[in-house]
Amino acid sequence: MEERLPDEEQLARLCAFHRACADPVRLKILFMLFPQPLCVCVIKEVLGIADSKLSYHLNVLKKAGLIEGEPCANWIIYSLTETGRTCAGCRLVAR
Repeated sequence: MEERLPDEEQLARLCAFHRACADPVRLKILFMLFPQPLCVCVIKEVLGIADSKLSYHLNVLKKAGLIEGEPCANWIIYSLTETGRTCAGCRLVAR
């Protein structure tokens, strides 16, 4: 039975994934990014939260491997990773 258990690294990734998806603000970000990549300024405007709070949530999603950011001039454009697309897609289907 022990050999069927995930190793510590896999468990850590799984925990990070579930922690990232357990917050309504982070789920909103995933839903927003599902149709297209967005500039951080658009995400901030829609959510109406402070820069520091948004930065925290984006960092949690990045560490969980759900989003990635690409610098573009003075901004960062965020998009879903393949894992993030799968996660957001499953949530959208559950609506």
